Amino acid sequence: MKRREAREKAFQILFQIDMNEMETEDLKAKLEKYETKDPYLSDITHGVLHHKTDLDHHIEQHLKNWSLNRIAMVERSILRIATYEILYVEDIPVKVTINEAVELANKYGDDQSGKFVNGVLSNIVK
Repeated sequence: MKRREAREKAFQILFQIDMNEMETEDLKAKLEKYETKDPYLSDITHGVLHHKTDLDHHIEQHLKNWSLNRIAMVERSILRIATYEILYVEDIPVKVTINEAVELANKYGDDQSGKFVNGVLSNIVK
């Protein structure tokens, strides 16, 4: 699986977890289904879940006139993945991470999602 595909699958999993407020056992079962398929997918999903509080705090520090709770779940999930990559994955250029996040936002969000995600991530990397 290419990293782009892994990011998209991670987004789908993390969005679903956030949307359904999954219990720990359900979450483990969901993740185990994908863990053996791709190590990068596993790294992203586990990394975001493990560092969720720190990621949310980091994102919130770079929001202008927004709070994390006001952000739609699509954008919030994408921002968590991208912020995780920026902070914890050293072998991916920041520009690639931002571009991939914007692509996901354009695909799954509304017509302003890509611009919003790009703006927040640009603030994070300044």
